[in-house]
This record gives sequence, C-alpha cells and structure tokens, in this order.
Amino acid sequence: MFEIIGERINGLFKDIREAIAARDPKPLQDWAVKQAEKGAYWLDVNTGPIASKEEQAEIMAWMVKSVQEVVDLPCCIDTTNIAAMEEGLKVHKGKAMVNSTTAEQAKMDVIFPLAAKYNAAVVALTMNEKGVPKTADDRIALAMELVANADGYGIPMQDLYIDPLVLPCNVAQEHGPETLEALRQVKLLANPAPKTTVGLSNISQKAPNRPLINRTYLAMAMVCGLDSAVMDADDDELVDTAATASIILNQSIYCDSYLKIFRQK
Repeated sequence: MFEIIGERINGLFKDIREAIAARDPKPLQDWAVKQAEKGAYWLDVNTGPIASKEEQAEIMAWMVKSVQEVVDLPCCIDTTNIAAMEEGLKVHKGKAMVNSTTAEQAKMDVIFPLAAKYNAAVVALTMNEKGVPKTADDRIALAMELVANADGYGIPMQDLYIDPLVLPCNVAQEHGPETLEALRQVKLLANPAPKTTVGLSNISQKAPNRPLINRTYLAMAMVCGLDSAVMDADDDELVDTAATASIILNQSIYCDSYLKIFRQK
C-alpha cells in the first residue's frame, strides 16, 4: 500500500507558524483531520524555523500531542534538532517515524539508536558531508551504508525508508532520472528490501505547473518502486494519481470505488 506522508503541519506555512506562536492547536488539528480524510498514512510534523533549540523541543512535543488528540494517524517527526526529535518521540502514541538521518556516520550513530529506542521508523537520505550525489550509482553507494548501519543498530528493513533525494527539475533536471533509477536499485539492497520515500514537492520547486509536475513524477516514481512520499494530501488530483497508479501496478485490489477506498485506508 502506498503511504502518503501529509506535508501540511509545518511551521514554514504561515497559518501553522502563527498557530505555534499563539500555541493554538486548532489549525494543526484542522489540518490533521483534513489530511486524514484525504488519505494520509503519516502526518509530517515540523516546527519550522523556531528561534531556539530549547523552544523547538517544547513545541514539537506540543505539536505531536495536539495532532494525536484528534486523529489516530502516526506522526513523522521532522526536525534536525535531536532534542526536539526525542521530545516528540516521548509523547507520541504508537509507532512514529523520524525524519531524518543522512549517511554521515556521526548522524547515523545518533538517529538509528534513537529510533531503535522508541521503535520508530526512519527516513534515511542518500547524502553525506559532500552533499547530494549526481548519479544513481553514487546514491546507491550511500544507501548501502544506510542499510548496513540501520541493520547494525537493529532497525528492521520494513522500518527503513530510503530517500534518494528529489531535486528541482528547473535547476537540476539531470537528477530526475537518476533518482528514479536509484529507487529501482534500492529494492535490491536487502531481503526484505527497505522502503522508499521522497519529498515530492521538491521536484517542482519554483517551477510553473507545479501540480502537473508533481503528479507526473509521482506516477513515474511509483513504477520505479516508490513506497511513500511527503506530499500534499489536500491535492485531490495528486492523491487520485497515487490511488490510480496503485491499481495499475497491482498494489491494490481494483474496485469501481477505488478512489474512495484508497482514502479510507
């Protein structure tokens, strides 16, 4: 089953940023319910650019608790602040996801043990201190390091989500097919294979026709083995694309009401 990670509860958005400042849970909860109704499987929760690290930790815990007061969905705790990540994990009900680690050894040595401690899934980015690789082969080399380290720390492969990193097509067009090829190869790295994810909206950043670009790339990526994506669950045509690709790829059982069933899952 394809897993939508709803992207909207993020302090980068003005309404969420204002809600955080006022400690008003309603906008967060409204978006949590809306994304759940539209078919989200996870809810990405990101504090955005809050001033201090200490404040981020307190805010993350408040955000996770606020969201889970109104929906049963798990959260994808999205932050580079380790203290904030752990505070979110402490209050989270059920299995969480942490977003993310890179293939830098120092980061893997922190994030993987933390995820193991709280039995959380992990998003793992195919980049290191040198940045994002240009080719699929170089992305896969880093994915192999991520798989090996995750296994060493006891992270089950079904809880590891390799992100081969989508870059904007208007400035890094050559990366698009390399990311698709990396998605194919990730599935050969272990048995069972790790899962895959991408930040879908990155492909269309600052380009015209963003919804069309997102829909097209989503369908292409699903053919290549994409299991999930951080994406706009409120974009009905985008969700319909995921549901339809799932049917065509024989990942979901066809019925005439498959669009409705996909959202209910």
